[in-house]
Amino acid sequence: MRAVEDVVGSECDVDWGNGRSRRILVQADKLGFGLTETYVQPGSESYLRYDNHQEVCYCVSGSGSVESDDGVFELRPGMLYAPGMGEPHVLRSQHGMTLMCVFSPALHGSETHLLTPGVHSSY
Repeated sequence: MRAVEDVVGSECDVDWGNGRSRRILVQADKLGFGLTETYVQPGSESYLRYDNHQEVCYCVSGSGSVESDDGVFELRPGMLYAPGMGEPHVLRSQHGMTLMCVFSPALHGSETHLLTPGVHSSY
């Protein structure tokens, strides 16, 4: 059993560049997937790409959008997005949002992005 509060202040409580990611389940848990609670800060734009992980993100609060080669899609509570492995995408939020994200395989826990406008960050 683990609560998000157990992760706060640990090496799995990561400033990922445009918000905070609390890695609740990580590779060391040996489940084959990871779970994060990720806050996206207001006014942010993040160019992302996951070359080593499949990712699914479910919006639990706030709003934003994700842009890929398929278009721009609005995100609000109850919606999810799942970019393909290696698929470049841009995550934006005007007012902030919280996402629950599943990664397969799981993250180690301390990964962070090097965010540069127009350059897709990957780990």
